[in-house]
Amino acid sequence: MTTTDEQSSGSAGPGSGGAGAAGSDPAGSTPAYEQARDELIEVVRRLEAGGSTLEESLALWERGEELAQVCRRWLDGARARLDAALAESEDGAPGAGTGDEDRPAR
Repeated sequence: MTTTDEQSSGSAGPGSGGAGAAGSDPAGSTPAYEQARDELIEVVRRLEAGGSTLEESLALWERGEELAQVCRRWLDGARARLDAALAESEDGAPGAGTGDEDRPAR
């Protein structure tokens, strides 16, 4: 199981430049957003279904918290990249149009 310290010290998330072609960092310690999200969905489904022992439920809850943190970091990184791209286009950077250039005038 990966600890929160290990996850936060790695280069996780799309905004860190650590995302590889497969969507996770090169070291493989942080899952891709989609992988973490899918596992989190499964954890929630298992918790909601019930029938687990208290110890199993606690372990599932802890894993769910870890996965939620991974997803949060990926989404925060994506937001930062979008904000940077929007700021760049507002500053009039070359090649950073608003998309209105191709629209016909009304």
